[in-house]
Amino acid sequence: MTTGLPDHALKILLLDDDAFMLELLQDLLGELGYGNVRAETTARAALQSLPQWRPELLICDLSMPEMDGIEFLRAVAGQDYAGGVILLSGMDSGVLRAARTLATAQGLAILGACAKPVQAAELAGLLALAALHSAADSGAEALPGAGTR
Repeated sequence: MTTGLPDHALKILLLDDDAFMLELLQDLLGELGYGNVRAETTARAALQSLPQWRPELLICDLSMPEMDGIEFLRAVAGQDYAGGVILLSGMDSGVLRAARTLATAQGLAILGACAKPVQAAELAGLLALAALHSAADSGAEALPGAGTR
């Protein structure tokens, strides 16, 4: 799909056990000019993709079978993942806040925590933040305010 928007090079890994939600996210990312996206439906597959594909941004659901989002984020932190993370959940905002706090304590750069379905404007803002985080990380600088949104 041609949108007239610039093609952003940010590498994004999506994780959601709901294939329909993954398709919606991929479509939304494409409309926003982000085409370098890999989608996984299991936490185990996403964990295998991390060291091989090295995404700058991870967008993940918190409620999944086998390995929930919190367990997944602990494993991601254990791989010394330095990219940005956006959390998604259909659960209440308290769950998102708790997950964000736990993931930040694990050393992950949580850029945002969004209720599903995420709105295009909210996602666009978080993607811009992710691009800044990626640029700062590649410049060996810390991003001021990361995880405080």
